[in-house]
Amino acid sequence: MILIIAILKITVITLLISTASNAVDTNSVRQFLMKQKTSVKPTPIVMWHGMGDSCCNPLSLGWIKNLLEENIPQVYIYSVMIGPNVIADTEHGFFGNANDQVAYVCETIQKDGNLKDGYNSIGFSQGAQFLRALAERCPNPPMKNLISLGGQHQGVFGLPLCPVESYICDRIRHLLELGAYSRFVQNTLVQAQYWHDPLDEATYRENSIFLADINNEKELNEEYRKNLLKLQNLVLVKFLNDTMVTPKESETFVLKYDISCTQNV
Repeated sequence: MILIIAILKITVITLLISTASNAVDTNSVRQFLMKQKTSVKPTPIVMWHGMGDSCCNPLSLGWIKNLLEENIPQVYIYSVMIGPNVIADTEHGFFGNANDQVAYVCETIQKDGNLKDGYNSIGFSQGAQFLRALAERCPNPPMKNLISLGGQHQGVFGLPLCPVESYICDRIRHLLELGAYSRFVQNTLVQAQYWHDPLDEATYRENSIFLADINNEKELNEEYRKNLLKLQNLVLVKFLNDTMVTPKESETFVLKYDISCTQNV
């Protein structure tokens, strides 16, 4: 299943990168890749994985990274890893502070000379909203294009399926039951930091430490708006059969409330 999803995603990625490139005027993915092979210096790529995944999983982002490198020679790819190894990276996708993670990635890319002239970014699931936060908060080096694959930009209000061991899912649901907007849960559980309760917008805006901020729903941050507008392209991809989180409409900045969401936590 993971491999099938990876194949689907890399197909979409290649199509969208070709659309986002100012130097390409073709509908052919093959022609685009051939053009990239003759490019002196391809634009670097930054990727951020989703919940339950890691930077280097050979069946998902590791496979995608290899495929991009094979088809775009000399391209530099930074696949975000939080922590010293892939196990820690996977755990940080559930537990930790998204603000700290975005700040860490900002510091990392600022020190990376390969990215000094800018980069394209590809975000998978929650990695997409983290990259959007990076674009808003970390304008240097410049993010040129952001491709969001299933990113929950208006947050989530349910976790019907969980992609990892049941004990982690149980811990997540237990923390959400304690109160998604409590200070402890907000600073502990990544998913709580983009939890968006459409039935209590006031509490969400007051207590959300991440999503409400990057969506400019607290005090208006003009720099966020200006920095996001610097993107050449923001491409939002919604998966019509997404069962990982709800509502899937969040992937295109729409928060659609469904009573069934309350039964999926």
